[in-house]
Amino acid sequence: MNKILAISLLAIVSSCIAFAGYNECVGNPKKVSVSEALKMQDDSFVAIQGNITKQLTPDKYEFKDSTGTMVVDIDHDKWAGVPSNTKDKIELVGEIDRDYNSIELDVDMVRKAQK
Repeated sequence: MNKILAISLLAIVSSCIAFAGYNECVGNPKKVSVSEALKMQDDSFVAIQGNITKQLTPDKYEFKDSTGTMVVDIDHDKWAGVPSNTKDKIELVGEIDRDYNSIELDVDMVRKAQK
C-alpha cells in the first residue's frame, strides 16, 4: 500500500512539474511592484499589476505601474483571450529573465487585475 501511495505522489508531482512549471506547483507568485521586480534575481516567480503602454516587437511590450516601467515578453498563446489596451489594468504572472545587460518578465499568464 505504501508503494502505491509513493508512486501516486511521485506521479502527481512529476505531472505538475511537467505541465505547469515548478514554481506554479509549489506556491503563488510573489506580488511585487515593477521597481521591486527589476531588483529580483533571475527566475524569480512574480506577479505585477499595471498597464501595457506600448508594443515594442510582436511579443515584447513596455509595461508600467506607479513605480516604473519594464519590458515584458508575452507570447501570443499566453493572452488567453484577455483584451488589453493602454487603459486596462492587467496582472502578469511569470519569471524574471535577467541577462548580462537586460531584465524582463517572461510572462506565463495574463489576466485582468482584481479591483
